[in-house]
Amino acid sequence: MAGRIQDRVAVVTGGCSGIGLATVQRFVEEGAKVVVGDIDDQRGNELVGQLGGTDLVTYVHVDVTDKEQVDALFRTAKDTYGSVDIAFNNAGISPPEDDSILDTDLDAWRKVQEVNLTSVYLCCKAALPYMLEQGRGSIINTASFVAVMGAATSQISYSASKGGVLSMTRELGVQFARRGVRVNALCPGPVNTPLLQELFAADAERAARRLVHVPMGRFGEPSEMAAAVLFLASDDSSFMTANTFLVDGGISGAYVTPL
Repeated sequence: MAGRIQDRVAVVTGGCSGIGLATVQRFVEEGAKVVVGDIDDQRGNELVGQLGGTDLVTYVHVDVTDKEQVDALFRTAKDTYGSVDIAFNNAGISPPEDDSILDTDLDAWRKVQEVNLTSVYLCCKAALPYMLEQGRGSIINTASFVAVMGAATSQISYSASKGGVLSMTRELGVQFARRGVRVNALCPGPVNTPLLQELFAADAERAARRLVHVPMGRFGEPSEMAAAVLFLASDDSSFMTANTFLVDGGISGAYVTPL
């Protein structure tokens, strides 16, 4: 039985861990060929073997803030598998030095903006020419629930970067809708990924404050986010573009009395 994205070619950045890894695994299960972009070379090369070899998965080392490396990532997908049908622009960081605006210095601000926002610009810029030539394609950019509401625990550059991703996604979705390319933003709530686990290890109280705001009473799982990405990548969402796709356990719809 064919999968929902059978024989399509997907590029996934940040594909060696968290939401990216879960998405790579789900895409392969659903019949896609996947080019994984990341900086974890050991894990990336392991994934190729674990998921069926180079007939199905190719790993590319990529600094997502470097235009030449990003261009090479998408060119690899086209040259290796023949098309670029799906781009999941997911790589991102949330370092502890990104805190209140009063405490976050300019270097920390710029680093987060480069990795979280500029990288999405570069990936969209690289993917779009292939998709426009084909007359079809689906781009999914990872934003966040903090792109639509204030964060309970301040992370000023992260929040601003994700707001930028969401705004850019809307504009691209509108601009290219009549040319066969859909562009949507995945907006996860708090997810049980290495980023969140690092936060718990560094500051359990700060991390726990996130959970009290989630009506479902738990963090999301990477596999749940991957299912949402698959929906946006597949024809099941064929009438969706420029969309803010919130997968957040209800957090954006809730009112919680501050502690």
